[in-house]
Amino acid sequence: MGAANSALMANVEIYTQNFCPYCERAMALLAKKGVAVKEHHAPNGSAARQEAHARSGGRTSVPQIFIGGQHIGGCDDMMALERAGKLDALLAG
Repeated sequence: MGAANSALMANVEIYTQNFCPYCERAMALLAKKGVAVKEHHAPNGSAARQEAHARSGGRTSVPQIFIGGQHIGGCDDMMALERAGKLDALLAG
């Protein structure tokens, strides 16, 4: 998937914080796929972190990733989808 296809891709949102290796890994995979991402900076104690917690069903860690409005989990969850060959279909919308 290249960046030229981004208009056809699902909306992707990710809640992150600075110095988070899992956030960096997730962002790197999405960038490699040419996915446009709406990143929410969500350090501990912030309103964005509270929003991520509420939207994810109570998960407190980052990153929290949403594709097409659906919560898919964190970095490890997204990597598992990638290994299973299911991530591209979600990203395609």
